[in-house]
Amino acid sequence: MNIGKIPESILKRSVLKQIRTRRPEVVLGAAVGEDCAAVALAEDELFVLSTDPITGTSVDMGGLAIQVTLNDLASAGAEPVGVMLSVLLPPDVTEEDVKALIEQVETACSRANVQVMGGHTEVTAVVNQPVITVTGVGKAKKGALVTTSGAKPGMDIVVTKWVGLEGTSILAKEKEEELLKRFSAEFVRKAKRFDEMLSVLPEASVAVRCGVGAMHDVTEGGMFGALWELAESSGIGLTVELKKIPVRQETVEICEFFGVNPYGLIGSGSMLIACFDGNGLVMELQKAGIEAAVIGKATGSNDRVLLNGEERRFLEPSKTDELYKVLKG
Repeated sequence: MNIGKIPESILKRSVLKQIRTRRPEVVLGAAVGEDCAAVALAEDELFVLSTDPITGTSVDMGGLAIQVTLNDLASAGAEPVGVMLSVLLPPDVTEEDVKALIEQVETACSRANVQVMGGHTEVTAVVNQPVITVTGVGKAKKGALVTTSGAKPGMDIVVTKWVGLEGTSILAKEKEEELLKRFSAEFVRKAKRFDEMLSVLPEASVAVRCGVGAMHDVTEGGMFGALWELAESSGIGLTVELKKIPVRQETVEICEFFGVNPYGLIGSGSMLIACFDGNGLVMELQKAGIEAAVIGKATGSNDRVLLNGEERRFLEPSKTDELYKVLKG
């Protein structure tokens, strides 16, 4: 395609026509020539916004981009309403590529009842693969907003599902040929399907209903990065038991194959939650069919301690995600 905005005919045919999910709150949505979107909310509701790019993979990046942003909104206790997209495409892109990307986006939006409210789609020579940035718009009742900074000393630290789900799925897709030299086709297929567990909207809904101090979805930097960010944002210490952090065997074996740490692997699909009754929350999550575990406690000190049997070490600020060590290595 020529560099610049994609042609209006392609915009209508392969972008706007694919956007089918509608929300009553959206009073001005995606259309030719519209640079803004408008959302009408009730007097006792707040706008909640989040934005994220996807650069670590080109496999189902449209769906992944939507899910990551919706997870951010859910971690704030907000109900996702809509998204706005900024899509940068390389010159060798085809209309079929554009259509497939928007179909991925719409499939994820339809599943979550979220509307694509607008955006910008452009061909540019400054990228060599599609780059999609999603800005999510959600709503929350006044007084019900949950933050990463709300953890208090004495609260239990709960984690949902398993760590490294997103990274495991990406590695299984991007490095399938390499993995098939070591593992069975069924093993790799199961790992690829971890992307079916990336939404944290269900656990966020349960957590908000039960009452929690803080929530933080596990993304770049993995579980260790998320624990550090929760502690740093809240100004607390942590004591966490490594053996209590849930991890799937597929993640362990794939990380061993590539020589990376599963606890530092990008981990959308897992939510970190701080609350005073961690065991009670785990029971409520399990009633909803969501695996969860209490992995530690918030403390009043500045120490962020990781226990592994008799070994005791300190967490450090988030570093380069383990995923990039494999994809760029």
